[in-house]
Amino acid sequence: MEAFQVLDISGDVGLTAFGKSKEDAFLNAAYGMYSLITNPETIREKKTVSVTVEKDSPDGLLVAWLNELIFHFDTYGFLGKKITMEHFSDGKIRAGISGEEFDPERHAGKLLIKAATYHKLRIEETKGRWEIDVIFDI
Repeated sequence: MEAFQVLDISGDVGLTAFGKSKEDAFLNAAYGMYSLITNPETIREKKTVSVTVEKDSPDGLLVAWLNELIFHFDTYGFLGKKITMEHFSDGKIRAGISGEEFDPERHAGKLLIKAATYHKLRIEETKGRWEIDVIFDI
């Protein structure tokens, strides 16, 4: 099963992420987002940061999750290579993100993502697999 597909959206960028479980789809949405920022193969696992987000709904949790990862990139230049989900429920995610700070000499910059949005957001189980559609402001 493919992990994600990039959606062609005028003026913004989006992803459809897939997973055997909702947790896998959330992970693949994060990996897909990182792939929009740079080539993930160039990221090294130099340090691990802890991320915790809580929201009252799966939609809110997904947007908060992705926006927290964007915050770490915007604030610290941190890019994730490997994500270890320590806790996952419809209301809370706690994860360790292994990666490194963006290095323009090694990481080709692709898109500057501002935020994950609720626009056309979809989290759905379809035919035994989970699918997430998410659009990012760029």
